[in-house]
Amino acid sequence: MPATPTVAWISIAPVKSMALQPLTEAAIGPQGIAGDRRFAIVDPSGRLVNAKRHGPLATIHPTVSADGTHLRLRWPDGREVSGDVVRTTAVDAIFFGDPRGVHHLSGPFDAALSDWAGAPLHLVELDLPGNGVDRADEGGSISIASVAALAVLAHAGGLDDPLDQRRFRMTIGVAGVAAYTEDAWLGRTVGIGGAIVRPDGNVGRCAVTTHDPDLGRPDVDTLKLLAQTRGDIPTTEPLPFGVWAAVVSPGMVRVGDPVTPPTD
Repeated sequence: MPATPTVAWISIAPVKSMALQPLTEAAIGPQGIAGDRRFAIVDPSGRLVNAKRHGPLATIHPTVSADGTHLRLRWPDGREVSGDVVRTTAVDAIFFGDPRGVHHLSGPFDAALSDWAGAPLHLVELDLPGNGVDRADEGGSISIASVAALAVLAHAGGLDDPLDQRRFRMTIGVAGVAAYTEDAWLGRTVGIGGAIVRPDGNVGRCAVTTHDPDLGRPDVDTLKLLAQTRGDIPTTEPLPFGVWAAVVSPGMVRVGDPVTPPTD
């Protein structure tokens, strides 16, 4: 393992529950990384449609233009739809029981998504930056996981290769630390590149992590493995893998940057 912990990956989800977008560098601000979970999918009642409700959402790859004004969605079979980001109707959507202000968007997105899913779906944009992150109400802006934990959990299931980090949809991966080292960082500040963050809670896991990220369907029972290996540890959320964090001091972060664990 490297002598100094480093940033192994940076990833965001431009559209919540769709495929992740890997980044080589990013500015981490008070609301996390700009554009992360900026868009989402809701049903006609305004309830969030995520990969727990429709796993194959994770197979759709979104791309947002550099200026943020144009969005393209690409399906695994090669079909695409694209259009300018133009807001229409304002509504209150429901994310995990909590209201989030969103706007519907014009363009071809709703028709393409509804035709693909066989049910009416609507693409929406979150009104407030960072409000699409699951734990935004608690101050969460980014999430962190140790790379070594991917291999440890895979080994518990008899798998030779580490689990794909995309299953867990974490913002930052940390190489050069033991598996689950991040658990000990709760309530303490951590330097990540030019930013300083404070992990404030564990990330409890759901059935989405059982899905193959390329196929959008279950293939590894990660929840069973977490219950067997981490079901009895102290945690803020059950079946923990990784931590969520608030941003204490904004800054640039690049893959390969040093990660400075707490020393107090």
